[in-house]
This record gives sequence, structure tokens and C-alpha cells, in this order.
Amino acid sequence: MAGNTFGNLFKLTTFGESHGVAIGGIIDGCPSGLSLNLEFIQKELDRRRPGQSAIVTQRKEPDTVEFYSGVFEGKTTGTPIGFAIHNTNQKSKDYSHIKDSYRPSHADYVYDQKYGFRDYRGGGRSSARETASRVVAGAIAKQFLKNIKITAFVSQVGDLKLDKPYESLDFSSIEQNPVRCADPDMAVQMEDYIKQIKKEGDTIGGVITCVVQNVPIGLGEPVFDKLHAELGKAMLSINAVKGFEYGSGFDGVKMKGSLHNDTFNADGSTTTNYSGGIQGGISNGMDIYFNIAFKPVATIIQSYETIDKQGKIITTQGKGRHDPCVVPRAVPIVEAMTALVLADYVLLNRTIKL
Repeated sequence: MAGNTFGNLFKLTTFGESHGVAIGGIIDGCPSGLSLNLEFIQKELDRRRPGQSAIVTQRKEPDTVEFYSGVFEGKTTGTPIGFAIHNTNQKSKDYSHIKDSYRPSHADYVYDQKYGFRDYRGGGRSSARETASRVVAGAIAKQFLKNIKITAFVSQVGDLKLDKPYESLDFSSIEQNPVRCADPDMAVQMEDYIKQIKKEGDTIGGVITCVVQNVPIGLGEPVFDKLHAELGKAMLSINAVKGFEYGSGFDGVKMKGSLHNDTFNADGSTTTNYSGGIQGGISNGMDIYFNIAFKPVATIIQSYETIDKQGKIITTQGKGRHDPCVVPRAVPIVEAMTALVLADYVLLNRTIKL
């Protein structure tokens, strides 16, 4: 299986399956001498871990990270950073009923067709549990990025949409509710709706908005390695993501160029930011902001039709512990992938001082 490494200079390679002994990763290219706050890394993992509230999967995993190399006396050595997170609460029997069949909209069928074999326990390598390793690497990248501030929050669940500019939101409220919405009133509505969906044995999708502040000018390359292209790739690599837009995004098609152009101020900043902080594939010093759309989780606790390995139509039912809505736990994953992209581009452009 190829494609387990992300990044150019600041690289992350992940390993492991949902119900295996452990998941983990190797970070290559992290500069030496970086003081690491290990408590911060664990807190980032705690934001993603299962079982943290009534509206997420009830799988109970402590998600404690253990570092095996690349860190000495609290600082990075410049050598590969190896780490692992051991799985402690597997219930593989919950998946025995799908051993010889394929769940709709999952990777089961294509894995079997491509590799001729699959780990059916929780989806194996295709499980979103793999993203815990990304959060560890992203927490290290955040510490390397110093003053660059990355903030993600849930802006939509189903039809419930937060229609306020991010500049008017109180980011300090994000971690004060289980949905991780930046508006307390909307957070209550979203939480109640997710609970309702869960009772129905169904799932719902949502949108996460990410804002990056204090970005230096010059990150990104102008042709194939545009900054927004790499951010798009990073977000689309996350399980269940169906869409990515930055700046004015799809709403920009409704505007005339005379209104959409970001007029310059004398200091090089712009009066508007429809460009989303990126022009010509390069950061321009304004805030970078983008939206990521997540589909409803494919596993539903209802009866459904599917096919088995012989192509026979069968009826089965979802089992196990699953998120009725993935976006609350995906917020730290979005931040982590953003940090990995920015750390990589800072290293690619060493003339920039953070």
C-alpha cells in the first residue's frame, strides 16, 4: 500500500489499523532544538479522542502517545521522531457480521478489489482512527510555527448553519461546548440535533471552518505547489471530507470582478479578503480561511441492503460504536493538517522569519 506519507520536508508517515495493537507515525524533517510541550500534544489528542461526550462514538480510548525517538531532554534532536498510540478498547466482534460483505459508501469494496484482502475490523487502515497520528504530528508542527495561530470550529451541522463572519465570533467559546461551534446559541441547537439523529440510528454531515492568522507573506509556490492546492489536498485526505473552498469560494461566482477584487492599502494589506489570504498560490499576509465539508458517517445503526463477496444482495444492520456526526472530533484534525502544510512551506522557504 502506497501513499502513507504526507509532506515534502516536514514529513509524516503513519501506520496501524483501527483494531490493531497500535497506531503511530514517524515525523521526518523536524528541525533540531525545538522545545516540545508534551502536555500540549496530549491535550490536542484529547480533543480528538473518542468517548469525550454524548454526541460522539463511545469507544473508550485514552489515546496516550508514547515517543520512542527524536526527542531528548524535552527537545527535538533533528532525527526521526517515532511515536505510537496503543489501542486498548477494541471490540472486533462488532464487525464479524461484515467479514464477507461490504458496507455502502465505505472503503470495504474497493479495498478488497484493489488488494484482494482487507482488515474488516473497524475498517482497518481506512478507519478515521488513523487521524490520531496526524494530530500528534500537527501538535508538534504548531509548536514549530510559533506565532501563527490556527483555529478551526464547526460552522454547520445539517441545515443548521452559522451565518456570521468569523471576525465577529468569540473563538474562546469553541472548546466550551461539545460541538465545538464558535457560537454558544447555535452550539445548543447543533447538539440537540445530533442527539436526535443519534436516536434515529442515523448520521448527519457538517462543515468545519478554519482560520489561520499571523501568516507571513511568501508561503507557497506559484505553479503546481500553490499553498491553497496543498491545503486542499491535506483536507481532502481526511476521512469523510467531500469538499474544500477557500476565501470567497463558490460564492465568488455570484460577484462581479469589480467587487471581488481585494483593493490594496498603502501597507500592502487589503481592504477586503475575498482571496482568503492567498494570491497566485502564495500567502499575502492576510488571514487564510477555508471551509471543509464532511459527509454523514457511512455506518448507520439501521437495516440496509448491500452485497456480499459473491455479489448477492443481502440485508444487514450496522453495529459497533460510531459518531452520529464526525465534525466535532474532526476540528483538531483540520488544525493538525493545516499546521503540517504550513510547517512544510516554512521549511521550503527558509528566508521567512516567524
